[in-house]
Amino acid sequence: MTKPKLTRNQQLVLDRLAASSAALSAYALLDQLRGAGLRAPVQVYRALEALGQKGLVHRIESLNAYVACCAHDHQAAAGFAICDDCGEVTEFAFPASEQGLKSVVGEAGFETRHMTVELHGRCAACAGH
Repeated sequence: MTKPKLTRNQQLVLDRLAASSAALSAYALLDQLRGAGLRAPVQVYRALEALGQKGLVHRIESLNAYVACCAHDHQAAAGFAICDDCGEVTEFAFPASEQGLKSVVGEAGFETRHMTVELHGRCAACAGH
């Protein structure tokens, strides 16, 4: 797979997300990237939108924040384990559960185009494991 061509702002946003273990909001990204020349929220939102279209970032709906994608070719639905204590977000795939969920909603005549699951709890470090 070829690496997509990114603008300077897109690369800055992607690098910052990739360096973070937690999801970051657009405004947190803006605050962290002001020194690199990003000055307006629209710059960050445009970069996030383009990165999302390229499959390089995911939006964590429950946090209204973003994470870098760790697997660019998703063969199954994306899932995220979100630690409510430290904010760490771990991406995973779950093909078996995806089929079960599609089957259940399919019985109601619903056609699923995209599926993302967010699980909230405590990571191993915060839970003391």
